[in-house]
Order: sequence, then C-alpha cells, then structure tokens
Amino acid sequence: MTLRVGIIGAGPSGLAQLRAFESARQKGADIPAIMCFEKQDEWGGQWNNSWRIGLDAHGEPVHSSMYRHLWSNGPKECLEFSDYSFDEHFGRPISSFPPREVLFDYIKGRVEKSDVRKYVRFNSVARHTSYNEATQEFTLTVEDLKTNLTETHVFDKLVIATGHFSVPSVPEFKGIKTFPGEVLHAHDFRGAERFYGKKLLMIGSSYSAEDIGMQAHKMGAASIALSYRTTSMGYDWPENTVERPLVTHFQGRTAHFSDGTQGEFDAVVLCTGYQHKYPYLPSELSLKSSNVLYPGNLYKGVVWQQNTNLFYLGAQDQYYTFNMFDAQAWFARDVMTGVIELPSLAERQKDIAAWLERQAVLPNHDAEADFQTDYLRELIDATDYPSFDLDAVCQLFKDWMHHKKTDILGYRDMLHRSVVTGTMATKHHTRWINAMDDSMERYLDGPSQDVDTGSPAAVADILAAR
Repeated sequence: MTLRVGIIGAGPSGLAQLRAFESARQKGADIPAIMCFEKQDEWGGQWNNSWRIGLDAHGEPVHSSMYRHLWSNGPKECLEFSDYSFDEHFGRPISSFPPREVLFDYIKGRVEKSDVRKYVRFNSVARHTSYNEATQEFTLTVEDLKTNLTETHVFDKLVIATGHFSVPSVPEFKGIKTFPGEVLHAHDFRGAERFYGKKLLMIGSSYSAEDIGMQAHKMGAASIALSYRTTSMGYDWPENTVERPLVTHFQGRTAHFSDGTQGEFDAVVLCTGYQHKYPYLPSELSLKSSNVLYPGNLYKGVVWQQNTNLFYLGAQDQYYTFNMFDAQAWFARDVMTGVIELPSLAERQKDIAAWLERQAVLPNHDAEADFQTDYLRELIDATDYPSFDLDAVCQLFKDWMHHKKTDILGYRDMLHRSVVTGTMATKHHTRWINAMDDSMERYLDGPSQDVDTGSPAAVADILAAR
C-alpha cells in the first residue's frame, strides 16, 4: 500500500517538505501519495503578505504578519538554499538585505522549477484532526473556502507546517483599554507611514519592536520609546529613540514605566510575541511551547515524541530559516519512508533532554547561534541534504549581530559573501534608511524617489508627494 502523507501549510516549511520528496523522486526513489493544504490562494506563508487586518476575504484569520517596507533583517546569505542559490535565481549578485518581495520571489523560484504545485490544494483550511491508534491513521477534515464544502482525508503521516508567528500574544496593561490613541499588535501592523510626526510606544524587546520602531523612525515618527520586560536591547539608537523598562499602567495618553518615568504617546504597538496555536489538532497532538530554540516534545525538533507519525517543521525560534526548514523536511522525509529508523522512546527522550539541558544555560546570542548551528549540522549529517559551510554561516550571524549593535540604522547596508557560491553581495543603489520604494522592480532596476539623505524633511517631502 502506498504511504499517504498530509502536509498542512504551503509556506517555507511546507514547501521544504514538498521539495524534500521531489529531491528523492529525482534520484529515482518511490515517493508517497502527497496532499498539501494551504488556506491562502497562493503559496509562501508569511511571505505572501496581505494588506488585510484581522480577517481575510473568507472570514479566516489573516496569516501573514508582514508589512509594507519590510526588508530582511538578517543577511540573505544565512538563509540561502544550498541547492538553489540567489545567483541562480537572479542571474547576478544582489545586496545582502533585500525587501520582502525579492525574498518571496526567491522562495517561489525554487518550487516553481519543481513539479510540486500539483500536490497543493489552495483555499483549503484544516478544520479537525483525529488519530486512530488501532489503524495508525490520521483523519483530517478540510474546508474548501471557495465552496464551503468539507471533506475528509486519511493519512499515515501528517506534517504540521503552519508556523507559529500568526496568532498574537496580547498581554493586559491597566488602563490600556481607555488609551485614546491607536493600539495594535505587531501582527496587524501594515506600515509606519501612519506614525509620521507621532509619538510611538513599542512594548517588547525583540525583532518586531526593533524593526517596526526603526521603520517608524525612517518614516518620520516624532519619537519612539521601546519598553522591555527583562533586558534592554542596548542598541545605539537614533536621538529620537529611547528604551524604558516595562509599562506598569496607562492614564489617558500617559504610560507609566516601572522605573518611575512616564511619557505621553499617540500610538502603542504591542510587539509581545506569538502563540503556538493549532486549532485543527486535538490537545494530545498539539505542541505547547514558548518561542524557544528547542521545543521540549519534539525529537530532533521535528518528530512528535508520543506519536512518531506526526511531524512539526519550523516550530522553534529561528536564527536559520529556509535552509533549516529544508534540513528538517529532509529528516522528516527519511523518517516517514523508513530510511531513518527512530530509536526507542526512552532513547529519544534522553536525546531531547540533552538538548534542553544545553539550551537552559545558553549565555548569549552568539551561543544561541552556535546551538542552532550544531542542531542543523546533526540533521544534515543524517540525510542527503546538500551540505554547506555551517561554521561560515554561524560566523555571519555573529557578524550581523555585531553590526546591529554598532549601527542599528546602517547594518542593512553591509555586504556579506555567499557560502554556497562564494559571491560577494553588491552594494544596493540606496541606503536602507532612504529606500522608500520596496518593490522588486525598483530594488533591481534602480532608484526612483529614494534619496541619499537621512533628514526628516526629505522623508516628509517624499511622503507628501505620494
């Protein structure tokens, strides 16, 4: 009987799983009967962003948390596919920090070269999953969002590839319900033009707060305050940006902080993270985890410990992204098809415990990059995924973090070398702080309204001309 594999989600992780099976097919291996379900009308997951907030055209929660003027906040050389380089896709060197549309085009380029679209059912949302212990089968109920019809499918293996950066975690602060300005979570942020001339409060101290805060600065916000819970980010912020400890409460437009300081604000953006949420899974199959490098119930960060027919891709916090999803998908493929034989439950638990013990004492971000590098190396060594210089990529991560510390507004202008092709990135025609057009056409073809000045007046002139 042919193995039946269901994949939920056609973002970078789900596409990685399709590519893993396609790679095996190209080498002459028999592959399973595959069905992939994607609730959006196109693949790409987070990278297939939407201007919508809240609900999409079908009344479903909007998946993507991306926004206008989003540029990569890490070097593209750290996420490059080892079997499909940026040189191959674009036919020329490009800069190290491209905008969202450019990276989306790159993601699509690899899968469009493969005959994998036939496996994807678009506008199809997973509604319910059950598992029969006796037959070792999953029954998945899926709704077609165009016809509103539901149907069930039976699978031997199930891959969860829906990510974990779509369901906001929203804390409560005393007085925030009566704050007279705008309050939104980063998931619903769609562009910083709205904050021109305004006093902005960011609550959170991770990538979203940093990136949205600096985009607001770029787009002419009057001031930005970043409120952290435990540790400040410690970057060399521009003059209109400050860090404050956690908000204790609001009184009207005034936010009070735990160090006794206060400030008046026009808008609040909650950069407070996301929840692991899988409403289509029963509780016994649903991962419950904070955003960590190694979730505690996944063998090799991929295989569900209590049911080895269930697989999660991209469920951890991420330094590596696209190439890590690949390595996970190749590992999952080989477990599903029996190429890799899993050890006993006790041995798997011992392996998980060792990773968790190491994770618990990681002292800094450099150590975290080393940790995920070692994790990725273990996956790649176990499969036939094309290898690349992981140590060189890890050093790129460390260089990138250092550049951010020393120049938060200029690190995207730095150049890095591909570990896949050896190509050095080219300098972009416009510095990031002045690049007001994030379209792929403008990125590749040259400047239009972008100007080589960082003055707020220049930004105001550009925005006024729109």
